[in-house]
Amino acid sequence: MKRKLEIMDTTLRDGEQTSGVSFSAGEKLTLAKLLLEELKVDRIEVASARVSEGELQAVQQITEWAATKNHLERIEVLTFVDGGVSLKWMEKAGAKSQNLLTKGSLNHLKHQLKKTPEQHFAEIATTFAQAQKKGIINNVYLEDWSNGMRNSKSYVFDFLDFLTTQPVKRVLLPDTLGVLTYKETFDFLSEIRARFPALHIDFHGHNDYDLGVANVMEAVKAGCNGLHLTVNGMGERAGNAPMASAIAVIKDFLPEVAINVNEKALFKVSKLVSAFTGVGIPSNKPIVGDNVFTQTAGIHADGDSKMNLYFSDLMPERFGRKRKYALGKLSGKANIQKNLQELGLTLNNEELKKVTARIIELGDKKEKVTKEDLPYIISDVLDSDTFQQKVFVQSYVLTHSKGLRPSTTLAVEIDGKLYEENASGDGQYDAFMNALAKVYESKKIALPKLVDYAVRIPPGSNSDALCETIITWEINEKEFTTRGLDSDQTVSAIKATEKMLNII
Repeated sequence: MKRKLEIMDTTLRDGEQTSGVSFSAGEKLTLAKLLLEELKVDRIEVASARVSEGELQAVQQITEWAATKNHLERIEVLTFVDGGVSLKWMEKAGAKSQNLLTKGSLNHLKHQLKKTPEQHFAEIATTFAQAQKKGIINNVYLEDWSNGMRNSKSYVFDFLDFLTTQPVKRVLLPDTLGVLTYKETFDFLSEIRARFPALHIDFHGHNDYDLGVANVMEAVKAGCNGLHLTVNGMGERAGNAPMASAIAVIKDFLPEVAINVNEKALFKVSKLVSAFTGVGIPSNKPIVGDNVFTQTAGIHADGDSKMNLYFSDLMPERFGRKRKYALGKLSGKANIQKNLQELGLTLNNEELKKVTARIIELGDKKEKVTKEDLPYIISDVLDSDTFQQKVFVQSYVLTHSKGLRPSTTLAVEIDGKLYEENASGDGQYDAFMNALAKVYESKKIALPKLVDYAVRIPPGSNSDALCETIITWEINEKEFTTRGLDSDQTVSAIKATEKMLNII
């Protein structure tokens, strides 16, 4: 039988200590529902008692909903040793599980509370007794427990001896300052587990040295019964041990334990928390970052097509995601083929070579080319094959100043001869066309009439997306169309115009 491991999410309480983050009551209720019913964590810590009227209203809404779903005991609130004031707040909020904050190191006890262990324990016992009378479940935090184990171990063990005599359901052991190494985490928890085999122990890790996930692993190996995690690793300073990474590690490397968490909901919850808080998710953040299931190098895409050589157990489908193949200067034909397959497009080898060369060229100027850009790139490349290039727009300067007409200076090469002209216009492209008209007037060649001008960008693109400019021209009562592609709209129009010059 696998050992059951409880997962407690504290995004709504400890995660809210992220600088500048505050959830509204509605956001807390939405996330509480999602965490318990879709992500399926075992418990959630939703607030600190006595913080504000808004916090009280948020907890009231959550407990009212939780009561209808039989989740009430899974809703936890941080409380304080304050003569019962926190317990009255909990009653008003409708909560049934308190996580009582106490001092887990002698240093904190002596210098912050200025009390003896005996005084502290007596006040805790009184708080537990009051809670028991009110039907409230007792869990207890030993704040700064990690430094307590380092510097005042005898105090920690005296505290735990005392707790075995009390009506306590869970003992919550935080690495409050995120200072533990993974060896210390394992050694300290193993020692406690051996001495107190019947005690329910939760480990609450912070990430100040980026060791949060490593410490979670060692805590589980040492025999803890529960873990405290936050979505996106939110929390004070460097944050808490991150939910998504910890869950993946437990599932893949700790087969001796069983957890309820639904991996497929991790990405969805992560995105929602990011939206509510305004705190972005780093693109390289494991499991939930935008780029973590994206292959960039062509050799990797090629290997994925040959026995999945670059796959690992971290398959994106586990987390409700898909593998992507980036397009850019590092792309090989294999990356492009993967994207073409998703779009349902087929190219022959010669066309594929040309498209690959064009993507590499674009990648040198633009960091990212998307799958949605591909149809435009293909159209641009194949359209270029319809003429032999004899006209080259070698250089141009486009100016646009407030209060002054836009102007263009250009140099265009026609049959090996260079022409330069300058003109102004109603816009930069109009100025470009006026300068071009001067060149062709000198050659006694009439330019076609522009009859339609359209700009498209791929659906869902952002401000640096590739633009496809499609221009319809009329000459001698016949119409034809040229296309230009670039991340700059005016430049894409100039490229379409260069194609027109070659066609005529």
